[in-house]
Amino acid sequence: MLDTMTFTKVLGGVCGSLLVFLLGKWAAESLYHVGGGHGDEVAAYVIETGESEAAEPEEEVDFATLLASADAGAGEKVFGKCRACHKVEAGANATGPYLHGVVGRQIGAVDGFNYSGALPESEAWTPENLNAFLENPKGWAPGTSMAFNGLAKPEDRANLIVYLDALDG
Repeated sequence: MLDTMTFTKVLGGVCGSLLVFLLGKWAAESLYHVGGGHGDEVAAYVIETGESEAAEPEEEVDFATLLASADAGAGEKVFGKCRACHKVEAGANATGPYLHGVVGRQIGAVDGFNYSGALPESEAWTPENLNAFLENPKGWAPGTSMAFNGLAKPEDRANLIVYLDALDG
């Protein structure tokens, strides 16, 4: 049953299938790749994104004004992002130091917490320092072990600072 002619037929069938596959691939490439080479294609239509126009500068809002109109209730919601690493109870350190009484407290002054040494300990946590730190922790204190990327919205930072300030009152 297995003779030379059977092997020849099987080999011919495999080679024929391969040729049909390669011919189909070549036909599909010539159909869907119009143009001579890469980068020669022209878009059928262009969507304007406005990037060529100069972007209007955002109006810079004074942080003191934001702080004066901040809402502690909204700050409590923003604190949800901090809750994974920080506690608000006095003396209850977690991954990060407790935040009860943080506004006005010396930087790096929580007893029993091992700081990374990147924070300037000679200063206090003023609302301005907290704002700068919360905006970009790694930029304000390079080398800090705080992994949080920061709060982009100045309103969120102001609300959070007002909430933290209200905790010790």
